[in-house]
Amino acid sequence: MLELNFSPFPEIKTKRLLLRRMTDADATALLFLRSDDRVMQYIGREKTKTLEEATAFIQKINASVDANESIMWAIALLEDPATMVGTICFWNILTDHYRAEVGYVLHPDQWRKGIMKEAVQAVVDFGFNEMKLHGIEGHINPENAVSGIVLEKCGFVREAYFKENFCFRGKFSDTAVYALLAK
Repeated sequence: MLELNFSPFPEIKTKRLLLRRMTDADATALLFLRSDDRVMQYIGREKTKTLEEATAFIQKINASVDANESIMWAIALLEDPATMVGTICFWNILTDHYRAEVGYVLHPDQWRKGIMKEAVQAVVDFGFNEMKLHGIEGHINPENAVSGIVLEKCGFVREAYFKENFCFRGKFSDTAVYALLAK
């Protein structure tokens, strides 16, 4: 069985990015990300409404990290490490099966700059080499073609397509599942 240990918190640096632990200081940025129509367009969950909700979410995430249940990084540019421009995580970790799901969001001002591809590649490397995952999945709304392209550019292959398997606010939507196996 996979044994997780996120202590100390694993910061990751890439050519342009710092993937770091979220803090309460990131609440304003998180509130924007989780309430912006463009960011949330393909994410079937309620939008964050207040700074208090954003702070509570950060505290919930950090408690999950401390309990070695999941991990979420704040994405920041190396040139401005205090400003969170997105998040990326491993969640739905199946320790018996050495698998996890990657999830991510990015501020629209940073779209189409290769930032999410760089972040996904970095966490995939961490997942396979440090966490010892065997497989990583990305579950997306197939209408979010850009997310599918990001995953494909990172080596993921679409393995499944589920019709109307997700319900949010009484509306059913499809899910495309992308996966990547350790080499």
